[in-house]
Amino acid sequence: MQSPATIRIAADMAHGFEFGGQQFEVAGEAALYWRAQNALLVSDLHLEKASAFALYGQMLPPYDSVATLEDISALCRTYRPAKIISLGDNFHDDDGEHRLAESAAALLVDLARETEWIWITGNHDRAVSAIWGGKAYDELALSGITLRHEAQGGDPKPEISGHFHPKFRQVLRGRMVKRRCFVVTPRKLIMPAFGALTGGLDVQDPAILKACDVGDGELVEAVVATQAGYARFALNGAGAFAK
Repeated sequence: MQSPATIRIAADMAHGFEFGGQQFEVAGEAALYWRAQNALLVSDLHLEKASAFALYGQMLPPYDSVATLEDISALCRTYRPAKIISLGDNFHDDDGEHRLAESAAALLVDLARETEWIWITGNHDRAVSAIWGGKAYDELALSGITLRHEAQGGDPKPEISGHFHPKFRQVLRGRMVKRRCFVVTPRKLIMPAFGALTGGLDVQDPAILKACDVGDGELVEAVVATQAGYARFALNGAGAFAK
């Protein structure tokens, strides 16, 4: 990672910012509220990851799906969205949708009943069939912004995606800060993983920087939620980004 001296930080006292000509609000630590669509955006829930690991003998506490859906429910109580859009890797594998425990399924059914739930398929769950409610799409375009699981190079349209689970790590004021983050360029917005049992990839990993697909002079920023709103960290200098 770059040294602190080469990273610019700007703190915003409000949660809102503009992307693709639309207004978004950082919701919690890893979601976005899209005002014009009255939609809550999340990504990489990886529901039933613990039960997937258990199939191969690695036992983890089986509460990840309930915890993740309870976190979404809490955000819904705050924002009252008409839509919930989940940007792929909703389940940890293609069978996770059918393994969903009764308590987690009940939460999901309630959420899908109270909102228009939209599933975008991911590389972990291409067979999502929305058996607990909602509708599934490979990708979707709303208000000129493409919603898909993995960033697509060469697409000139604004795009929101997930897949990489970006995390920001930086020594600030003498201590290491590790937080989920959004990655934002003029045309790409990569969401952090929302799931309770998901890891993360360093935001400066070459795979993430390549997915940003920036042109000359375009800025790449990590957007990190704070109690006051969010902070933006420049990950490259203007015109100095190397693909």
